[in-house]
Amino acid sequence: MNGNHEDRKVPAQALGKQSIRFINPVYCIGSASVVGKKEGEGPLRDLFDVILEDDMNGCNSWEEAESTLQRDAVSTLLQKSEIRSENVRYLFGGDLLGQSIASTFGLLSFEIPYIGLYGACSTCGLSLSMGSMAVAGGFAENVICVTSSHFASAEKEFRFPLSYGNQRPLSATWTVTGSGAFLLSSSKKTGVHAAITGITTGKIVDYGLKDSMNMGACMAPAAADTILQHMKDFHAKPADYDKIITGDLGEVGKTALQDLLLQKDIDLSEQYMDCGIEIFDDDTQDTHSGGSGCGCSAVVLSALILRQIERGIWKKVLFVPTGALLSKISFNEGKSVPGIAHAVVIESC
Repeated sequence: MNGNHEDRKVPAQALGKQSIRFINPVYCIGSASVVGKKEGEGPLRDLFDVILEDDMNGCNSWEEAESTLQRDAVSTLLQKSEIRSENVRYLFGGDLLGQSIASTFGLLSFEIPYIGLYGACSTCGLSLSMGSMAVAGGFAENVICVTSSHFASAEKEFRFPLSYGNQRPLSATWTVTGSGAFLLSSSKKTGVHAAITGITTGKIVDYGLKDSMNMGACMAPAAADTILQHMKDFHAKPADYDKIITGDLGEVGKTALQDLLLQKDIDLSEQYMDCGIEIFDDDTQDTHSGGSGCGCSAVVLSALILRQIERGIWKKVLFVPTGALLSKISFNEGKSVPGIAHAVVIESC
């Protein structure tokens, strides 16, 4: 070393307590969505890349079927983006199942360095946040972020086997069968119109709720906490965004979130939408409070949100996937259901 200080371009800027602004945008150069039969009959039916004819997808178990969702989503993404798997440095993935087995077996064949994540239904936001930091920090040129959920495997893992035939309360949400995959890059490609410009990493928030059939109420406080912190860290207000989009609060959680934020003089009525409400038509599909699961926000982001940004309809959105941090062990031991939410700023480029 000669003692001289070399000028280095700062890739990112830490803001406040929980946020990062990326000086160099992280480009979303491709995405893919794979969904089940029920999702393919909903309002977004014409926007998904792949719709399964059978939710078992030719497999012997629900868990194996969920693994094929991630496999097919990443395969479709690589094909659409015209990039080879060996040119992807990291794969950030996760799901709802124990030890993330849907990701483990679904992503095995790609032979891409894998970083497993768990953020419950907020995993899409968590993976995009971690992937963006890796790209912005210069540790990778290309990364893939992927997550999934499956109605039947989630019911088996967290509630009751389908054959039990239990009744679902109106507060319950319907776990989305689907997987969304995203290719993030430091280089802008022709035809790319969306970039991640900032993130706010959420804290664990626990209001002491214990009802696993009312996930929206359990997660809404975490969403409110993250949105409030994001506005503070970025010196922003709701009007700065075309849309502020939560992951899967559903009808009950939507009301709770808006009430919590109104107590802090934050009114989202003009900008707010929820992926869990968008993906199903409750009048015809009987999902009660809406959709949920890791795959919910992921497939809506790929099929709808990024499409709106690419078309120039939305210039800037705040994407806030939400998660309930419970397990069958914690629930059976009478523990509460803490929540978490991660915010990602996506802008038109």
